[in-house]
Amino acid sequence: MSSPETWTHPEPGAVPAATAAQPTPEQVIAGLRATTEGGTELTQLLTPEGERVASPIFDGFITDVDAEQLRGLYRDMVLVRRADREANALQRQGQLGIWVPLLGQEAAQIGSGRALQPQDMAFPSYREHGVAWARGVDLKEILGIFRCSDQGDWDFQGSKLHPYTIVIGNQVLNATGYAMGQKFDGKVGNGSDNGAGGASASTDEATIAYFGDGATSQGDVHEGFVWASVYDAPVVFFCQNNQWAISEPTERQSRLPLYQRARGYGFPGVRVDGNDVLACLAVTRWALHTCRNGNGPVLIEAFTYRMDAHTTSDDPTRYRLTDELEAWRLKDPIERVRAHLSRTSGADQDFFDAIDAEADEFAADLRDYCVNMADPPPERIFSNVYADPSPVLDAQRDSYLSYLAGFASTAGEE
Repeated sequence: MSSPETWTHPEPGAVPAATAAQPTPEQVIAGLRATTEGGTELTQLLTPEGERVASPIFDGFITDVDAEQLRGLYRDMVLVRRADREANALQRQGQLGIWVPLLGQEAAQIGSGRALQPQDMAFPSYREHGVAWARGVDLKEILGIFRCSDQGDWDFQGSKLHPYTIVIGNQVLNATGYAMGQKFDGKVGNGSDNGAGGASASTDEATIAYFGDGATSQGDVHEGFVWASVYDAPVVFFCQNNQWAISEPTERQSRLPLYQRARGYGFPGVRVDGNDVLACLAVTRWALHTCRNGNGPVLIEAFTYRMDAHTTSDDPTRYRLTDELEAWRLKDPIERVRAHLSRTSGADQDFFDAIDAEADEFAADLRDYCVNMADPPPERIFSNVYADPSPVLDAQRDSYLSYLAGFASTAGEE
């Protein structure tokens, strides 16, 4: 695992060369196992039982996290999970066209999302509802995308959260280009980030790009790695390895743990327990600190598990075993924070009950909003297609509205 020290590119000959073009069967088996097991290099600060694990490397990045902040992280995860479950139910009841669940990935998203500072930019894929919450985006604005009533109307620049990206891996190229702009504009490497975590008053900037394990097989991701490495772009590549690229397991994607791919591009990679919100917070803060100080990109592999289907159009029972799912339930990201708070007297039953009640109210509000969401006017589909006016698009819009108006006049004659 890479350390948070300043990264230096290895000199030629410093790294042993490969001794054989063809690995032995034992090496292949070991590599495949490493893609689906956390391994010794898994960074973990909270065990599944809620016990705190010391880390000489990463503890310094969460010195500001006390019981109050942990309660806040717990609240974040509970509310986001409740919203996710409500949206899943809304889709089943015909209120949403589709939904992309995040169940089981709350710690990876909340931990990394809360590590971002206001000036940082985040590029999500289509599952980062927890990151959106952490960036201050109203989850009601997420529902419109999946109801097919809008394209996402939040303030992208104000929240520093890019629109959702459906094309798998494409956001990595977008994020890399944005980060290169930060570098060219002199917004990194000015020494304003002292690594003090949440207490830092840094003005330097960084970018984070979210993608799944399946996206690592897309060319866009690797192109982003190349450009970011060559230009020392301040971008954190945050891979949520939830073990399944729809129906394909990670071992069908890679012979080695995904974080080790960073070495081939010349920048550090870290594997973190994606079900440990504290570890995700600390590791992401470290990675952003590395980027802001001009040391180039970092790859984080958040080792987690997708507890639900890929989307509501997927049936995971056709390709994975119930035993596997049950094993991961014991690593639930919310329960380990609850256990830690209870173990350390950081919260009592009244607190947990209050959060559950708030989550129910939150879900009811989302449901009411979704069910009563007004259908957009037909011309809405032509908006936000281009940044500048387009005569061709305007003509298409006028022609389509005229076509629809013809039906209205015909109905009046009847």
